[in-house]
Amino acid sequence: MSTKITGVGSFIPSGIAPNNQFENHSFYNEDGSLFGHENAVIIEKFEAITGISERRYIKNELTTSDIAFFAAQKAIEDAGIDKEELDYIIVAHNYGDVKHGDHQSDTVPSIGSRVKHLLRIENSKCVAYDVLFGCPGWIEGMIQANAFIKSGIAQKCLVIGAEALSRVVDQHDRDSMIYSDGAGATVVEKTNGDSGIITHSSATFAYDEAHFIFFGESNNQEISDTRRYIKMYGRKIYEFALNNVPEAMKACLEEGNVSIKDLKKVFIHQANEKMDEAIIKRFYKLYGKTPPENIMPMSINKLGNSSVATIPTLFDLVKNNKMENHEINKGDIILFASVGAGMNINAILYKV
Repeated sequence: MSTKITGVGSFIPSGIAPNNQFENHSFYNEDGSLFGHENAVIIEKFEAITGISERRYIKNELTTSDIAFFAAQKAIEDAGIDKEELDYIIVAHNYGDVKHGDHQSDTVPSIGSRVKHLLRIENSKCVAYDVLFGCPGWIEGMIQANAFIKSGIAQKCLVIGAEALSRVVDQHDRDSMIYSDGAGATVVEKTNGDSGIITHSSATFAYDEAHFIFFGESNNQEISDTRRYIKMYGRKIYEFALNNVPEAMKACLEEGNVSIKDLKKVFIHQANEKMDEAIIKRFYKLYGKTPPENIMPMSINKLGNSSVATIPTLFDLVKNNKMENHEINKGDIILFASVGAGMNINAILYKV
């Protein structure tokens, strides 16, 4: 018996925000001082480091729960199941529903309950709830779904990662250019056979690292703004990820008794191109090897960082042959890995 992904779907917003959209922004440092470079220089350096040339934003009338629903519909259709047979709906997000122009996050009822309502599921025994686990939330939801299935509590689960980060960014902070909106979803089921989740690894580092990503005031202290925005200590996160994510990935391989040479794809959270490249190099270096060509699909260039949505969206694109030079086939061994607020890291070793 195994836990297998039988359906996948994603929602990529139609609103495209290219880097030149930020040319008229006023960027400030953390201490409130005006940043000492022209925006053209800031944008050029930003793209060189992150790999992001554009990102996606949802339409004004949409919220996180809406786009989670859109992705869920596609995953259910792809799996070919009756939605009433779902035992759990697990929705990973971090900031709830923030309506356009609003300053308050709305998380009651849960995003999970809202998605179930939008899906028009009548079965009351289908339990819907949220996971707040930073960017690794979708993977953690998958780990929980696997536990439910392995224990006999559930047979079919819907796991969603959805976020509208455009609603919680400080336009006066250079980091605002990283963030994006999107949603990805998977249906996982109890199946017979050797396909499915092989092993997983998960951890929370909170002794010194808990506040590497946090909610803070606008960098522009000249305006009266009581709102809070997503903030991060980028250098600390980079070093943390580089030191810990490869080890979590290695732990999955070793527990699953899988050789690194048998890995076909590694799906890493799309946070920063340079950081992901450094993680994959460090991971292979642990085995005295260099990463094979095309081992790591990347979507960050066009889609930006949509937090919990990056990995399921990336997986959907590759599975459906929508990324050049990337494909997965039955029997392939793949690895999912993520890092984010908490600070949390996790990984899943999976056989297609």
